[in-house]
Amino acid sequence: MSQKKDNMQGVKPFRLVKFFTFSSLVIMFTATIVISTLNAHWVRNILLEKSEEYASLLVENLNHQIISRFMLPALVQYGEIRLREKEQRILMDKVVRSTLHSFNVEMVTIYDENNIISYSFDTSKIGQKNAGGFNYEKAMNKEATSRLTQQGSFLELMLRFPQETKIITFSPLSYAGNVLGVVEIVRDVSDDYRKVFKLQRLIIGSCFIVMGILFIVLRFVVKHGEKIIERRADERLKLEEKLRQTEHLSAIGEMTAGVSHEIRNPLGIIKSSAQLLKKKMEKVDAQSTIPDIIIEESARLDNIITDFLNFARPRTPDFHPCGIQNIIEKNISYLRPQIEDKNFKIINEISDPLPEILADSAMLYQAFLNILINAFQSLKENGVIIIRMKQASGYIVINFIDNGDGIPEDALKRIWTPFFTTKDTGTGLGLGIVKNIIEAHNGMITITNEPAQGANVEIRLPA
Repeated sequence: MSQKKDNMQGVKPFRLVKFFTFSSLVIMFTATIVISTLNAHWVRNILLEKSEEYASLLVENLNHQIISRFMLPALVQYGEIRLREKEQRILMDKVVRSTLHSFNVEMVTIYDENNIISYSFDTSKIGQKNAGGFNYEKAMNKEATSRLTQQGSFLELMLRFPQETKIITFSPLSYAGNVLGVVEIVRDVSDDYRKVFKLQRLIIGSCFIVMGILFIVLRFVVKHGEKIIERRADERLKLEEKLRQTEHLSAIGEMTAGVSHEIRNPLGIIKSSAQLLKKKMEKVDAQSTIPDIIIEESARLDNIITDFLNFARPRTPDFHPCGIQNIIEKNISYLRPQIEDKNFKIINEISDPLPEILADSAMLYQAFLNILINAFQSLKENGVIIIRMKQASGYIVINFIDNGDGIPEDALKRIWTPFFTTKDTGTGLGLGIVKNIIEAHNGMITITNEPAQGANVEIRLPA
């Protein structure tokens, strides 16, 4: 429960950071959309304002052209203005179209002072009465007005992106301060509005892309952070478990060391007494083997106690220059009788001359001896052990590779557990002692199974 509570306390701040980050992302995205919408609305208003100014200039220019090029010549030539007459209508149409040529004007309508359409691009409207409406009245009072008309589907109008947008301007047609009629100009500004729509779409699209990238990056960071937290939580649990095991083993080691020390003294007395008994028995019964059995078993118990003490109270290495090859040669010389008896074969593979290292040669001798003895126990007749030595990345690497049956997978997982053994005899401390010796030399040891052979014990010692 305590571990779970600690893990939850470690995760909660990260969840708070994750929530804050996602909230900030949503707020930033919403604010960007609102700002882009306001900008588009501002651009539309500027466009309407500029369109009104543009239309006013067109009307003013058209007013000047109509007065100078149509009304005055018509009054001089015909005495009065009658747009229903063909010649005057043609002259008016020529003046209007030449004036508004290339100005993207869709419709021009001229009302007389009685609100009757006197001229229009659409000839069917000529003669209509009271067609000007409220805007006509304002223009007759010398007040120009403009209004926007839009056409499209309900959704397009709601989103303010219609298919067609037109601006209609009513302006007085005047001369010498007198209002002679009203001019209505219809301009199609759909292209301008489409540009505004494209601008807004570009802004929103860019926001989506940027926010999408930020979201992906954020998701990656969050996932990576969660994995780191989970990994650290697992590592913490493993370290706590290892610490408990270490404390437990330490307690067992202390107890074992104490018991072993207490056993060794009487065991020495038993052994020496058996040796005296053997001398006396040789005079009485030379064939008796009981003293030899007592001496042999005492020696075996003494070796077991030595293993217990070496594991419980590891020695501190006495570092001095020594050669790995010399130590292994001593091991092989010691094991020579057993090698010859079982027809074992030892193959030394040395890639390059190896430098001397600072180490305790006696402790390494013991470690290598334990490894070789374990290898011998897994070999059959005519077995082979390859001892491969090389220098790599600042380490002396020694591999002990045998062609035995290897180590079962379930045993390989527990191989470093103290007192664990697959043999009928033994304390299960041999490899533990080897590991302590190698780690005391700041080295590393690993044991694996070779695909085509037996086991492979690899030792790395600082060069």
